[in-house]
Amino acid sequence: MALGVWQVERRAWKLALIDRVEQRVHATAQPIPSATSWPAVTAANDEYRHVSVSGRFLHDRETLIQAVTEDGPGYWVLTPLQRGDGTLVLINRGFVPTERRDASTRQDGNPDGQVEITGLLRVTEPKGGFLRNNVPQHNRWYSRDVAAIAAAHGLHDIAPFFIDAEAGSRTGNGPIGGLTVVSFPNNHLIYALTWFALAFMLAGKLFVTFGGGLFRRKRFVHEPAGGSDSAAHRTGSDAGTIVEPT
Repeated sequence: MALGVWQVERRAWKLALIDRVEQRVHATAQPIPSATSWPAVTAANDEYRHVSVSGRFLHDRETLIQAVTEDGPGYWVLTPLQRGDGTLVLINRGFVPTERRDASTRQDGNPDGQVEITGLLRVTEPKGGFLRNNVPQHNRWYSRDVAAIAAAHGLHDIAPFFIDAEAGSRTGNGPIGGLTVVSFPNNHLIYALTWFALAFMLAGKLFVTFGGGLFRRKRFVHEPAGGSDSAAHRTGSDAGTIVEPT
């Protein structure tokens, strides 16, 4: 029963999360948080905010993160964007298939000069992907770990988050933006019903096993009617005949 109640509470939390994220995703794009407020950025308060930022791409510092999308396997292209004040923000410019991993195959998709990027603020993904750790020394990346990527490329004054560029930011053979999947599975109602059903089944089993005897007639001792004949059949002064109820 406790697990069922917990799942009901989790469902309420998940519905509130979905509603909050939907509002952020579809809100008007706002400038990214100021550098002074970067330490206070959290997933609960800021992830999936619709934001915008401008600057100049440092294409020679890009990082490829292994990815699988509806277009097949390939890579996310994360490129540092240098802002006017010198601070950096990692931009997930989008997806490229495996055959375009080499940057020389998509040079015409790398814009020069000042650009403005609009997208979704995402928090860092430390350590690695599912069952796969990042290996910076071999340039093998499975998650968008901002701190590790910054250290590997010697980047300083960088935001602790990255931005998923939205669709429409692509030029030439550049990465395909706007493939961020915002989806939260919500199976908590099914889980809650499962736990409650198991609780009732267990209660029923315990009742059948241990509670049925409460409704069975107890055995009792029946003394025959008094008389010399009955006394003759007794084996002792307190003897009695045990009679089972039919």
